[in-house]
Amino acid sequence: MGAIRLSLLEPSAIAHAAISPWRAEKSVNAGRSATASEISQGTLHVLTITPFYPTASDDASGCFIAEPLQVMTNLGVKNSVVVAAPAYRRSEPTYPNAPPARRVRYLSLPGRWGLASAGALLFPALLAHVRRLHKASPVDLIHAHAPLPCGHAALLLSRELGIPYVVSVHGLDAYSTRQVSGRPGEWCRRVSRLVFQSAKRTLCISEHVREQVLLGAATSRTGVVFNGVDPDRFSPSQRDLHDPPRVISVGNLIPIKGHTSLLRAIAAIAQTDSHLQCEIIGDGPEMSNLRILAEKLQLQNRVRFLGRQSRQQVADRLRAATLFALPSTYEGLGCVYLEAMACGKAVIGCRGQGIEEVIQHAANGWLVGPDNVEELALSLRMLLHDSELRARIGPQARTTILQGFTLDHQARQLLRIYRECVA
Repeated sequence: MGAIRLSLLEPSAIAHAAISPWRAEKSVNAGRSATASEISQGTLHVLTITPFYPTASDDASGCFIAEPLQVMTNLGVKNSVVVAAPAYRRSEPTYPNAPPARRVRYLSLPGRWGLASAGALLFPALLAHVRRLHKASPVDLIHAHAPLPCGHAALLLSRELGIPYVVSVHGLDAYSTRQVSGRPGEWCRRVSRLVFQSAKRTLCISEHVREQVLLGAATSRTGVVFNGVDPDRFSPSQRDLHDPPRVISVGNLIPIKGHTSLLRAIAAIAQTDSHLQCEIIGDGPEMSNLRILAEKLQLQNRVRFLGRQSRQQVADRLRAATLFALPSTYEGLGCVYLEAMACGKAVIGCRGQGIEEVIQHAANGWLVGPDNVEELALSLRMLLHDSELRARIGPQARTTILQGFTLDHQARQLLRIYRECVA
């Protein structure tokens, strides 16, 4: 416990404490980086360390990690994937169609200090595997997803083995202080800042997220890499004109996703839109509260809670919908907006969020104020009743995705940054 108590005082101390026992065993490949010839040929070996990855029971979990990896392989990148999982979490096999991954379990402290210390505890669980991997086929770059725990572990691996690293920030994980408060939250902030400042590049999914990173780590080398969409899976189809108007929302059932506002807005227009249906895809701690609210608002026959759905089921539901709405109040970008746009749907998001960098109001989508039920209700009514407006917005939404937000765009941008970081 002495090393752990030390870690609560200074991030650099935890790094030294975690690294020192393995100094004598440093690999002969430590510090090795790709040659200029290899880089030009695209033969990079990238180790991805992520807490999110598709599983056999949930192919949507971490799909934003796995799907670009498949495209990267086609571009000549050798990918090795490690999924970091705390020991208390039930182990699940990887989704069979995802790139192969090795699951590494690590001890995690209980309570609020768990996240703050997780990277230092993940590091020793990873070290032997990464050392063997690096010896067999030298790793040119580590790509960690989220500063805690994977970014912190990547920092320690980088110092031990001499492998550069980049870290991706997806939104809520910028400093993790929204998940952890008080002294543990401050510790998360300090470790995250160290991770960002030491990385070759901090990759943010939007300018909105980059601003959050730079507020606490102004000297970080940052870049924006928007998430991409598979435009073949998420593609338009002709709706049956006899189908009732249907609003669809996809997202984890947590307060920031704005499902409460959506239900209240649906209730506000229900009397004048007698055939309107709403489908909510997702699972989470707010499920019971949302069901109670729907009953209170007398929406039992209008709102269907579909729970967790597969990627293909989500694509099929999006194609069948009239429009998509997710009035999230804290969203780094939101893959589901892009997926709905790829399906040629009018999409409603919130101003001041990452999706505002993609949606041009009334041109390729629609933006409302966060927590503004009245504006959301008016927007829903307008878009549901104006088929010509939807017919203009939907194709423009699809064109926006095809011009800059596909998986191929994302993978090629990542490859360019990888090459810059190992050159």
